[in-house]
Amino acid sequence: MTLVQLRHFVVLADVGSFVQASALLFLTQPALTRSIQGLEEELGGLLFDRLGRRIALTPFGLEALARAKQLVSDADALKQAGKGLHAGLIGKLRVGLSSGPGALLSTPLMLHMAEHHPRLQVQISRGNTDVLLHALREQHLDGAVVDIRAMRPASDLKVDLSFELGAGFLARRDHPLAQRGRAVSLDDVMAYPVASTPLSDEVARILMARYGPQANPDDLVTLRCDETLSIVEVARRSDAVVLTVTAVAADLVRLDVVPALNATARFGLVTLAHRQEAPALRILREQMPHWIAVFSGL
Repeated sequence: MTLVQLRHFVVLADVGSFVQASALLFLTQPALTRSIQGLEEELGGLLFDRLGRRIALTPFGLEALARAKQLVSDADALKQAGKGLHAGLIGKLRVGLSSGPGALLSTPLMLHMAEHHPRLQVQISRGNTDVLLHALREQHLDGAVVDIRAMRPASDLKVDLSFELGAGFLARRDHPLAQRGRAVSLDDVMAYPVASTPLSDEVARILMARYGPQANPDDLVTLRCDETLSIVEVARRSDAVVLTVTAVAADLVRLDVVPALNATARFGLVTLAHRQEAPALRILREQMPHWIAVFSGL
């Protein structure tokens, strides 16, 4: 018994004529007859009574028809599901976002999926780079957007769609340092609490190269949290200065610190190098450049 035979049976039962069914199925009548006879032989009973040029379902045929329709319907649904899955329209997408990318991408990603792919299940996991890369290697994630400066080189990981965003010391608009109308020094900044997410060794070296040993994050940062939005909110509601990506806090102002930091945060999409990607990941790949272009203009 094949799905093709069941489909022939369903069409023939619906139209009640070998002539019409053959035309609909683009088969010759002898071919359709052989298909139905083969199905009857395998099922062990007649599906149709032949009444001259007319046919009618037998009692066995009536019972078999209901099951055949269900099988054909399930097969069609499975086919559509397969197409949808490979097109990224349904199924599941599991994305890890470290602190900065999480603050920037979580909302645009969920909005896009809700508006354009409502049947796709999206799971966003947050954590630091090491935690997310471990989850990726364990295949609990399909991809992760992380701080690639915090990554160690690894042959099992592939990084692409990398991008940089400007970063600096940010404070609320009415902060005393923002009101001075002139550049400030790192000593001026350190007179206030400095908030930051954990910084990579590369960023630590950049800070110390600009400002000397006092800019070691172990001494510079007094408020440290994995969640970017939390430290930004602290800066909004206090005299704390936050060291982060400018784009995550458009309402804060970037302090003119001398010498200029001129730093960027570098992020990228990380996937397993030798694993077939989840089909839905292409949606993130297509949309990220548009979102990043917006963030770069902030």
